[in-house]
Amino acid sequence: MSSTILKEADRVMTICNACRYCEGFCAVFPAMELRRTFSDEDLKYLANLCHNCRDCYYACQYAPPHTFALNVPRTMAELRLETYREYSWPHAMKSFFQNNGLLVALITALSVVTVSLLTLLFQGHDVVFGTHTGAGAFYRVIPYAAMVVPFMALAIFVLISLWKGFATQWRTVGGTPQELKHWPAHRQAIWDVLRLKYLDGGGYGCNYPDDRFSMIRRYLHHAVFYGFMLCLASTTVAFGYDHLLHRPAPYPFWSWPVLLGTLGGLALLAGTGGLLYLKRQMDRDPAAPETLDMDMVFTVLLFLTSLTGLLLLCLRATPLMGTLLIVHIGFVLGLFISMPYGKFVHGFYRYGALVKNAIEQARENN
Repeated sequence: MSSTILKEADRVMTICNACRYCEGFCAVFPAMELRRTFSDEDLKYLANLCHNCRDCYYACQYAPPHTFALNVPRTMAELRLETYREYSWPHAMKSFFQNNGLLVALITALSVVTVSLLTLLFQGHDVVFGTHTGAGAFYRVIPYAAMVVPFMALAIFVLISLWKGFATQWRTVGGTPQELKHWPAHRQAIWDVLRLKYLDGGGYGCNYPDDRFSMIRRYLHHAVFYGFMLCLASTTVAFGYDHLLHRPAPYPFWSWPVLLGTLGGLALLAGTGGLLYLKRQMDRDPAAPETLDMDMVFTVLLFLTSLTGLLLLCLRATPLMGTLLIVHIGFVLGLFISMPYGKFVHGFYRYGALVKNAIEQARENN
């Protein structure tokens, strides 16, 4: 990891710890105040605890153009990106976080092209562009084994990669196996995640996209988070329908898989679309340039995945179904492949930081 970034983070936190003007904005500053000096472990922990609400940047009397030139959000974002590289598993994949936006875009495009070519090669033009209805219609375009087996194998790899990264983070920030079993801390962290507590800027919202307080970023993140969870629930229920009840897709609109997926897809569209708009309007000074492309491409990929899924639902009884299914599966494949090596990992590492924060605050209050 770059010593330059760690030195800058140490400088910033040392000055902030002497000032403490921003202590009410988020979890970073109360956690900072428990320390007099900052080890590398501390700085990596605080960087992932930061939710990038930016309130401290606009409130800071030492922000540019002051001689101290404190820029907490940018410094924390740069250090977070370094931790993503450090925690990645297999470690050889850390280079994926270099030019991440371009890499994820290329992986997704290649996934769509590969699924398209293989389907056309093995199924033929007539099948892809034909009209298919009734139970098992999707499998007449992409066979069951070709759709399920690769994704199951990829899902296992993704889960292992994310768990390995989380375990590395926990050791790196000084967490112990016993602390990881501190269930009250997990309950508190989960509650903080479900509320997105630290996107409220102490009750007034983020300074995003500019220096005015607003809750819009928090609400849009809620839409993305719960939209994603609803889509995951839809897929899980559909898996149960298919394998336990022997009812293959597609399902009627008023079935649980479709209702959950529709609500989740609409929430994802609204959330990602709104975040993309805010990112275009935002003040770039508190942002880390290296993370912008990664953030944008991940958000676009979620948007396109939800959009193609909803279009597939609406047009599944038409000749466009085969094309939309191929494109949607391609986007989902790109999303799966890039999950352990892109913006998606921030949720796991932030959760780890929230668990550590809950443990520290519980000790402080006892």
